[in-house]
Amino acid sequence: MELKSIEILIDKYLEGNSSIAEEKELKAYFSSNEVAEHLVMYKPMFGYFEKQKEQRFTKALPLQPRKQVNVKWIGVAAAVVVLFGTMYFYVNNPQDLGTYSDPEEAYVETQKALEMLSQEVNQGVESVAILKEYEKTKKTIFK
Repeated sequence: MELKSIEILIDKYLEGNSSIAEEKELKAYFSSNEVAEHLVMYKPMFGYFEKQKEQRFTKALPLQPRKQVNVKWIGVAAAVVVLFGTMYFYVNNPQDLGTYSDPEEAYVETQKALEMLSQEVNQGVESVAILKEYEKTKKTIFK
């Protein structure tokens, strides 16, 4: 085997571009006793592959599948915990829902809430108008 071709094959092998036939040629070269002195460092790598090819798995595999936890019961338990947690929260923390006995007072409070909502929506609309102006300017620049 020509030494130059072996060096080319090693370069191709290390780059991951070698074919199966070329790899077999390299394995045959490195399994022989006539390896060039500057290529001796690759001999253990190809020897390792041959050694590992002969190794067999000897441990026994368990044939019985492991028992699985019944997922349905975990879901039921989680639902019960959420239910009791919610009940505990509402029993121990009664909430004032903002009810009014006077219709005039309820009307005034509703007007305040709607005015605040209107201000927030108008602020959002102004932001969108700025974005529309930006898009218009961008279209004129990038025609």
